[in-house]
Amino acid sequence: MTISPPPLFAARQMYLRRGGTSLLLHAAPEGLPEVLHWGTDLGPLTPGELAAWARASVGGVVSSSPDVPPRLSLVPSQAEGWTGTPGLAGTRGGVAQFSAFQTTAVDVLATEGADGAASHVRIGAHDQEADLDLELEIEVAASGLLRTRATLTNRGTDAYGVDSLLLALPTPASETLVVDQSGHHLRERETSVHDFTLGTHERTTRVGRAHMASTIHGTCEAGAGWNRGLVHYVHVAWSGNTRTVAERAVLGYQALWGGELLMPGEVALAPGERYATPWLLATWGEGLDEAAGRIHDFLRARPAHPSSTRPVTFNAWEATYFDQSLARLSRLAEVAAEVGAERFVLDDGWYGARRDDTAGLGDWVVSADVWPDGLPPLADVVHGLGMEFGLWFEPEMINPDSDAARAHPEWILSPRTHRPQEERSQQVIDLTNPAAFEHVLGQMLAVVSGARVDFIKWDFNRDLLEAVSPLTGRPAYHAQALATYRLMDALLAANPGLEIESCAGGGGRIDLGVMERAVRVWGSDCIDPLERQGIEAGTSLLLPPELVGSHVASTVSHTTGRTLNLTLRASTALFSHMGIEWNLLEATEGERRELAAWVALHKRLRPLLHTGRVVHADHPDAGWRIRGVVARDGGEAVFTLVRVATSPVRPSPAVRLPGLRPDATYRVTELLPDGVGSPVVRNGRTPESWAWWFDGGAVLPGTVLSTAGLRFPDLDPEQAILVQLRRQ
Repeated sequence: MTISPPPLFAARQMYLRRGGTSLLLHAAPEGLPEVLHWGTDLGPLTPGELAAWARASVGGVVSSSPDVPPRLSLVPSQAEGWTGTPGLAGTRGGVAQFSAFQTTAVDVLATEGADGAASHVRIGAHDQEADLDLELEIEVAASGLLRTRATLTNRGTDAYGVDSLLLALPTPASETLVVDQSGHHLRERETSVHDFTLGTHERTTRVGRAHMASTIHGTCEAGAGWNRGLVHYVHVAWSGNTRTVAERAVLGYQALWGGELLMPGEVALAPGERYATPWLLATWGEGLDEAAGRIHDFLRARPAHPSSTRPVTFNAWEATYFDQSLARLSRLAEVAAEVGAERFVLDDGWYGARRDDTAGLGDWVVSADVWPDGLPPLADVVHGLGMEFGLWFEPEMINPDSDAARAHPEWILSPRTHRPQEERSQQVIDLTNPAAFEHVLGQMLAVVSGARVDFIKWDFNRDLLEAVSPLTGRPAYHAQALATYRLMDALLAANPGLEIESCAGGGGRIDLGVMERAVRVWGSDCIDPLERQGIEAGTSLLLPPELVGSHVASTVSHTTGRTLNLTLRASTALFSHMGIEWNLLEATEGERRELAAWVALHKRLRPLLHTGRVVHADHPDAGWRIRGVVARDGGEAVFTLVRVATSPVRPSPAVRLPGLRPDATYRVTELLPDGVGSPVVRNGRTPESWAWWFDGGAVLPGTVLSTAGLRFPDLDPEQAILVQLRRQ
């Protein structure tokens, strides 16, 4: 056997710096580059200093281990002495299972600043054993966010099966806890921390939707919170199955892995074909708010980020359910416009035989029984009231009780011998089948153009169980996600100005892959404002508030049965992309006036809420939820203080208001919509102990407000107050 020497490549260090972040990559003559540092900007370093740092960062050789120190490269392998989670797993017909990539090229694609530091590099490598090319792309964005992805190309003469391709990034040893999220339908993205023990902690999405999955996965220091303690976390920008790993090895390394979760046989590369991973986004900060802020700033800098004012959205679902008529919805639209709504959305039930949730999906034709003159009459009413017209679709799903399914049973994703379990009386339509794809696209285009639809609420109400394409007999999770992207892209291209909201039984599809097409997510099907405190806090670790739909709930919550006051309901929705999900035909005149005042306040605050820095307070009393938005220049801020439960201590300790400029002085006052009374007033009296609150507020330095804090009026459970700060 003849073994050819690897391509000639000199060792070098690549030092990326941007947005307060620095990254040191070391590319050795053999193997793939490894990250030696990711996090705090360490300032300009000379080539000699970088080389010395790289030499001094090599681990030692210990007993009963390979004769060279192990390395944790961007795509770790046993060829580098790494015995933990491999970066690449795959075979060429059962052989060539172990990759041994050699770096062949390093290209600097962009530099930043006066010192010309790299901010975007591309690395080429080749694996002789499996005859594969690997391209790695690493970029530090202006916000300090890190993005990386890999592209694998088959250079061999037969197929290469990709089982997994993950990218790895080390985190500091001082971060001894794992931070991640859990949840379920109606309670998504609850963030928690737990011990980072030796071994592997893995989070996966296996069924397309992600109610139970973790949007972010990272490590943090003990005691870390919203604005204290070092934290690093990653997110896989993909709307299909994902896999993230936090691994701590006895070799002295700890790292985060991320990429797509592939089913066996799902990706088989023919000669010349390539597979590209989703982008892996990685952020860090002193506290969760700083880490999340890097993602928010990155998203806001995108050319596709919505630049127009985010319209207050009225959704008709909880007002009508499946009971639709032109007269009723026209009157509802009139009342919605009166309280200040700027977009009116007709939800499920307008098409085919859809009189309940058991039939009609897949038949995207306006029901002649419900809408004998089609949807244009309602769209005309809505547009005539100065509002946008929105419409609900669930394009990836099909009911067995539908014309489409009866005519084309082969369009249903399913194994050869049986159907998957039904969920909500529906199955998944195989969008990888060109005929099914064109059916859905053609019908949607006809409805959108015919009714002059401005906005699509794109729903996705079941898991992808046993998602096998009858066309190929192979799992279709990867291909289905790509087909969904193509469907969205085709609709947007054919309808300039059309906007899409990502909804998946509420918050089951919230990722930065779908956000390349959508401009809004539906945070959760639960709009009980007490539940939304945690849901929206977890969502803020990925998305800024202008991208998260949050609606003023009905007086009695649809999902929890709680009866809650309008101040709590409205002040919760006010901080995001505000909307209304309430049968206003049953609301009193007084309730409508008060709602209109809250909508007007949101519109006044939108320029701040949708551009400022999102902050949360770490408070020792778990009965409080405190969040705010601070203007970029520190000139003003708004906070909401919500009492979600009683606590052992009352009155509560002082509340710190983070994110303020320490060199500025602020006036702190209660913020109320016009004509709405303070919730602190009880039984017609204002408690004298909070005299400062009602006597023009307080004027204090930012250092006092953010480090010592104030004792705000104590609230009963299920109450909220709004606080406004203006720089003096």
